Formats: sequence, structure tokens, C-alpha cells
Amino acid sequence: QVQLVESGGGLVQAGGSLRLSCAVSGRTFRWYGMGWFRQAPGKEREFVSAISWTLSRTAYADSVKGRFTISRDNGKNTVYLQMDSLKPEDTAVYYCAANQKPAISLYESEYSYWGQGTQVTVSS
Repeated sequence: QVQLVESGGGLVQAGGSLRLSCAVSGRTFRWYGMGWFRQAPGKEREFVSAISWTLSRTAYADSVKGRFTISRDNGKNTVYLQMDSLKPEDTAVYYCAANQKPAISLYESEYSYWGQGTQVTVSS
């Protein structure tokens, strides 16, 4: 069974940085495409970023492009989301997700496994 556990959330002032981690246990991590999504209060969950198996392909939502960086360490079975220049509108619960699709995935429906989420709060 695949399990995903996020960490690294917290409270930060606008302009600050946080790095989220998602540790994956179960089957061979390097075969998983990984994604980050977020859900703000009263809003639907939305795509933030994704990284493919091969590390050669990444994708970002327009709202975070240039500020967030996704990466993965296959040796540690972990995917990261470095978040810089944070804004109050980045406040949300952040979820990591995994699938076994070779192409990069931007949609929730394409992910089979989800973590429990970690809260990120950005104060103004």
C-alpha cells in the first residue's frame, strides 16, 4: 500500500518561504508522477505543481510560477515544494499526490494516492 505524508507547513509572513516535503512509502518511488494541490477555505482544491518520473518535466499553476519550485529525491522517496515570496492568497491546506502515469498530470482525477495535507498560513 502506498502512503504519502506531508510536512513542513506552518505560519509565515508575506514574502517569506517554506519548504514542504512529502515522504512516500510503498512501491518504487521513482515510478511515480508526483503533484501538489491546495485547498483554501471555501474553495475547491486546485493544482499547484507536478513533476514527472524522469525529472525532465515539471508544471506549475500560473499563480505560483516563478515563486514555487518542485523537486524530488528518489533516493529519499521524497518530493519537495519550495515556496518563496509567499502571499496571503497562498494560504491553504497543501496536499501531495502520486500516480503511475508517465505523462505529467495536472488533474486530481489522474492521481490515485493522496496525503493527509499540511496547513500553510501566510499572514499579511
